[in-house]
Amino acid sequence: MKKALIIDDEPLARSIILEYLAAHPNITVLEECNNGFEGLKAIKEHEPDLIFLDIQMPKITGFEMLELLDQKPQVIFTTAFEEYAIKAFEANAIDYLLKPFDQQRFNKAITKCLSEQVTPNFKTVLEEASLTPVQNERVVVKTGNKIKIIPVYDIIYLEADDDYVNIHTTEGAFLKNKTMSFFEKNLSEKEFIRIHRSYIVKLDQITKIENYEKDSHIVLLRNGQKLPVSKNGYPKLRAALGM
Repeated sequence: MKKALIIDDEPLARSIILEYLAAHPNITVLEECNNGFEGLKAIKEHEPDLIFLDIQMPKITGFEMLELLDQKPQVIFTTAFEEYAIKAFEANAIDYLLKPFDQQRFNKAITKCLSEQVTPNFKTVLEEASLTPVQNERVVVKTGNKIKIIPVYDIIYLEADDDYVNIHTTEGAFLKNKTMSFFEKNLSEKEFIRIHRSYIVKLDQITKIENYEKDSHIVLLRNGQKLPVSKNGYPKLRAALGM
C-alpha cells in the first residue's frame, strides 16, 4: 500500500484525483492540502510515498515547495500551464498530468510511478523551473519550521557557505541550498555582479571601491559591509558600474 497526498489549491482538481484513484486500491490518500505550506507540514507528518503536486498555487509554487524538502517522495505534477518545464519532466523521468486529464492518462502516470524502474532527476527539473518569471523575482527559504519568501529587491549580497549560499538581506541572513553559479546565472546581470568566487553583490548597494593591499580591491556597501573583489571580478565590476 502506497501512502499519498494531494496538494492542489483547486477543490475540483483534488476531487478528480480522488475519483480516479478509486481504480487504484493500492494507493491511499492520507490528506488533501490547499497550498504548499500545508503540503510541507503534511509531508513532514505523514512521510508519504507519493504526492500529487500542483505547480501554480498561491503563497509558494509546487516547485518552491519541493525545493524545501530534504527527502523527496515520488511526485506526479499536475498543471494547467503547458510551459512549466514539460520538456524537463519528460527528459528526467518525472511524470506530470496536464489539466484537464482523463482516467487513461492518470492510470499511465500511476503505472509509471508504481513500476519504480526509473530514478527521477528532480535537480534538473527544479533548475529549469527556476527560470519561470515568478521564481526569478524571489527566493524561498526554510528557517526552522517557518518559510521565508525573500523578494530579490531585498537582497544586499550573497555569500558562499560550503554547500549553501548565505543570502544577506535587509532583515538578516538566510541559508539556501543552492550554488553561487545558480544565482549568478539566474539573477539579473543589470542588478547583480559576481565580484569574487564567494560573493555576488547587488550593484545599487555599492558605495565605493577601495584599494586593498597590492593589486587588490574591496567594495564598501551601504550597510558598512566590506567585501573582497577578486582580480577576475574587478574588471567585470568596473564595466558593470560604467567606470
